[in-house]
Amino acid sequence: MALPMIEIDNVSKEYRLGAIGGTTLNAEIQTKLAKLRGKEDPNSKIGAKQHGKNERFMALDGVSFQVQPGEAVGIIGHNGAGKSTLLKLISRVTAPSGGEIRLRGRVASMLEVGTGFHPELTGRENVYLNGAILGMTKAEIDRKFDEIVEFAEMAQFIDTPVKRYSSGMYVKLAFSVAAHLDSEIMIMDEVLAVGDAKFQSKCLGRMGDEASNNNRTILYVSHNMSTIQRLCTRVIVLDHGRVVYDGDTAGGVARYLSVNRDEDTVSYLEDLPRDPACKMKVKMLKAWFPGKENNLFVQGGKIRFRLKWVVNADVFNLVLRIYLDHMTASPVGFSSIPFGDCKKGKEYETEIELDINGVIPGAYYIGCEFHEIDSSGSNTWHDYVQNMMQIEILENQQIKLGAADHTNKIPWNHNMWGSIRLASQITDNSIESI
Repeated sequence: MALPMIEIDNVSKEYRLGAIGGTTLNAEIQTKLAKLRGKEDPNSKIGAKQHGKNERFMALDGVSFQVQPGEAVGIIGHNGAGKSTLLKLISRVTAPSGGEIRLRGRVASMLEVGTGFHPELTGRENVYLNGAILGMTKAEIDRKFDEIVEFAEMAQFIDTPVKRYSSGMYVKLAFSVAAHLDSEIMIMDEVLAVGDAKFQSKCLGRMGDEASNNNRTILYVSHNMSTIQRLCTRVIVLDHGRVVYDGDTAGGVARYLSVNRDEDTVSYLEDLPRDPACKMKVKMLKAWFPGKENNLFVQGGKIRFRLKWVVNADVFNLVLRIYLDHMTASPVGFSSIPFGDCKKGKEYETEIELDINGVIPGAYYIGCEFHEIDSSGSNTWHDYVQNMMQIEILENQQIKLGAADHTNKIPWNHNMWGSIRLASQITDNSIESI
């Protein structure tokens, strides 16, 4: 039986909170005297929490698992769960506080966009520089150079200094170099979030081929559950530095979403700041997905959510507009629902069904706006919350975009300008006086 490519044995990483020391000897003496007298540290930042010298934080606490050759493993969890810390330990960027990490094979890691790139050097020069940092020889880079540039789609800009590149161009070239390294282990930390949809799909296909055909081991960190489901055959869920799940992908995604369900499925809107242009005759109070414990939806289906709102003054010809934006802030679609005249002192709970047929998998935001249309056709804003709720649309294996009969005919993607009109309807609209 083949030995594991990665062995993580009871690994922990401890950090010391607060400043390690003063900038000068005088500052150290001032801090010490203030502490002895029971007074506030004169060198501390205003409003900052004061941490004791011995206060510690466990970023990772007793993490253990193994990864076999050819496995594509997703590492998921909320912000601060320890995902990036774990990858830094495996990549030897920093050392663990306890436990052992055993690797068998050369590691290609991409923990940040453009790691190892020098802004003053051209793309060509950075390919050689980054390749050398990753452990490639000059002869190896020479042999693969044309293939690297072709995969990154950067032939036109390869002799341009990378300081003039966009973040997407950075990640294309950096990923291409790492992908062409003859390594046994590939480590990726959310880098594909910057690329466009076409390139993301291309990268995922490449990583999948490397895992299945070339027996390359892949560790992939992402908050995009669609890419996790497409690439990974196994998922490890971290929560507060501990492994809370290690198993199949579907179960891992469900566990991750259950850990974050209240944060993702309920949005309290009443105290959020509003644009000064909003007249606030109508105000949104709360939005949620009824009957769901997560924000997960399937491509080609419908989104059902409830919106609680109150009428603070009489309004006429009131319209609710719903927006769907991609996580990159690209506008995707919109829908309008007329409410007509609404009287002051009424509180509504409106259930809305939004058709997402034709929207590709990925992470999106739902936003809502109430406006009033006067006799001349002009709009007056009353309330607007842009990124009200986040949703995740997962790939439906039974749908092949372009071949299926979609309501919108042409599916939205990142390369298309503008929005598509989304069908919507009210399935429930309860009213009570306040």
